[in-house]
Amino acid sequence: MKPTRTLRTLVAGITLTLLSLHAGAAEPAWVGKSNLNAKLLLDVMAKYSPEDASDIGVDGYDEQITDMSRDQFAPRNRDTGAVIAQLESRLKTETDPKIKQDLEILLGSAHDQLRTSALQRKYLLPFDDLTKMIFSVVRQTLDPRIPKARQQTLLVRLQKYAGLAKGYRPLTELAGERFQERLKANKQLLGPFKGELEQAINDGPTLVKGMRELLANSDLKGWEPAFNALEKQLTAYNGYLKGQVLPQARADYRLPPEVYADNLHQFGVDITPQEMIARALTSFSEIRNQMNITAGQIAHERHLPDADYRAVMHELKKQQIAKDQVMPLYLERLGEIEAAVREHHIVTLPTRKAVIRLASAAENAQQPAPHMNPPRMIGNTGEYGEFVLTTGMPPDASGKALVFDDFTHQAATWTLTAHEARPGHELQFAKMTETGVSIARAVFAFNSVNVEGWALYAEAEMQPYEPLDGQLFALQGRMHRAARAFLDPMVNLGRITPDGVKHFLMDEVGLSEGMATQEVQRYTFRSPGQATSYFYGYQRLMETREAAEVALRKKFDRQAFNDFVLSQGLVPPALLRKAVMQEFVPAQNR
Repeated sequence: MKPTRTLRTLVAGITLTLLSLHAGAAEPAWVGKSNLNAKLLLDVMAKYSPEDASDIGVDGYDEQITDMSRDQFAPRNRDTGAVIAQLESRLKTETDPKIKQDLEILLGSAHDQLRTSALQRKYLLPFDDLTKMIFSVVRQTLDPRIPKARQQTLLVRLQKYAGLAKGYRPLTELAGERFQERLKANKQLLGPFKGELEQAINDGPTLVKGMRELLANSDLKGWEPAFNALEKQLTAYNGYLKGQVLPQARADYRLPPEVYADNLHQFGVDITPQEMIARALTSFSEIRNQMNITAGQIAHERHLPDADYRAVMHELKKQQIAKDQVMPLYLERLGEIEAAVREHHIVTLPTRKAVIRLASAAENAQQPAPHMNPPRMIGNTGEYGEFVLTTGMPPDASGKALVFDDFTHQAATWTLTAHEARPGHELQFAKMTETGVSIARAVFAFNSVNVEGWALYAEAEMQPYEPLDGQLFALQGRMHRAARAFLDPMVNLGRITPDGVKHFLMDEVGLSEGMATQEVQRYTFRSPGQATSYFYGYQRLMETREAAEVALRKKFDRQAFNDFVLSQGLVPPALLRKAVMQEFVPAQNR
């Protein structure tokens, strides 16, 4: 994980990029003032990671690329420290409570960036998976939701990445120099995990092919010379990774304890790994009991010989959907879920349709799990998120390819649609684009706990209105998140092996080998710590809802509560609880 791409790496589970402001809502006066404060941190992001800045919609950086010509550790820390001083000064004189909250969010984010940067500097060699990074830039820039004029800027970036623009050298050469520079400065630094590096080397050709296909299908003209040069450089870089970096790779996937703890903090978890394990183990046991009750009902209805939840799930998974029927069925499910949301007054829905599509082979390699692909956060002109259905794991280093059967059977379509589309992530992001929230709350308060907690909560909201087989897999989804919350920290603390994790997920949770394999990769190198955020975010949101219900009793209005939660943006659980108890509850009591 590279500090200059902290935001990009933090959102890897959704794929957790962020969302966009502001598609036509009337902006409150305090939001405008708060955004001027946020601009200080946005400017630092744009200076040191312009790809991230343009990805979220900041104007003026679409042709800029990350500067790897020199070590940026000290300059970036110096600039971040200067912003902290300015924000602290403004906080002393600010009187508006919402702007003060946002200033505290901005300061917390800035301090977090400094801490993460220092820890990675202390322990880790700077490994850059450039092929994945550049694929991400190409895919995001050529996204059909991005205006054509902005897409044209990719031509300049390709020239710069390839070192064909005046004053630029190939990015692959610069990345190699920075790696060797740090290795020479401190031979005790840890290289990347061997499994991560081997997967990156193996995914390289698929991602390069994916970039070429995206470019060929775009309206860009004259991209071939720069991309041809870049393709050769990335192929050579893959060889460099194999010959020069792989010998420095570590066999132990585990991060230094300080780094793993910081990961949890960055993802929004504010309890210890040990407490997380204890909570999740208890919850797992309770959910398993519920699953056996529901599985027993299904077995009785369908005259199945074995009522154990594992056996019933195995039978239901046999109802695989023909590939040409996957999209029609998911769209049908979305319509049925939306009808239930409106009938039972769960949350306010938009009138427009949500978008669902299948992933490409390159997208499978970049992010193997189904995810929400959000729109721009800033300067949004009406773009919305899209639910991307992945179809399998990319081949591993041995060439073995693993498919999923977890999302392509009838019963699973209910809860996955509720999570990624509505009333989950798609609605969560849409509310922010339509109502307008501050940049501090949309960008710098963002973490996985805030985002994924809502999506798992959305699954639970819809479970009572689904058929029994849908309810069983809604419970499996919740069990899966509880399992993540103890397996991720356990494997990173050395209390279970990766192979033990894989078999537990297959045997006890009912995941396919492909899904279980990508889960192990997620805990060990794709995003260690992130998988705990679903369970923890859900627990914190349910605590807040129950507190509101206790306070309001018969006056509690579920739709009003859910709309209020979405209107707050991506604030941390403590701030959300405060807003609910100090704003929502008094307003409902009037």
